[in-house]
Amino acid sequence: MSVLRQVLLLCLLALIPAVATGLFHPKRPSWQADALKPGEVLLSIVMGWKEKVLWVDARSQKAYDQEHIPGAVLLNEDAWDDLLGGVLQRWVPGQTVIVYCDDRQCRSSHGVARRLREAGVEPVYVLKGGWSTWQSAKK
Repeated sequence: MSVLRQVLLLCLLALIPAVATGLFHPKRPSWQADALKPGEVLLSIVMGWKEKVLWVDARSQKAYDQEHIPGAVLLNEDAWDDLLGGVLQRWVPGQTVIVYCDDRQCRSSHGVARRLREAGVEPVYVLKGGWSTWQSAKK
């Protein structure tokens, strides 16, 4: 019985620094897989909104031409000046705008969303997971 207590005590003592490291280490992993960055939204949330949203595709012209979310308009930073007018014509003040790009690692959508907000378009969100999330949901 004494040996079992000692083993449990050693395990408990080892667990304390392990938990502390997991909670306070500057390079700790994310414990939540779907943690949203500020301004992001999940597809499941968007699909639950009853209002009609304006989808903005922040990918390249080539990717947009191949396939895009139905009704989406193209707006990327490379052709911002040429494309912004078309987006503003489609947008109704107060209408929710959802920006997406290729996948989880794509930062273009965040840049486009930021610039839209600066242009006075609100509310604007970035689709978490981007185009790949939309593709997965279609299956």
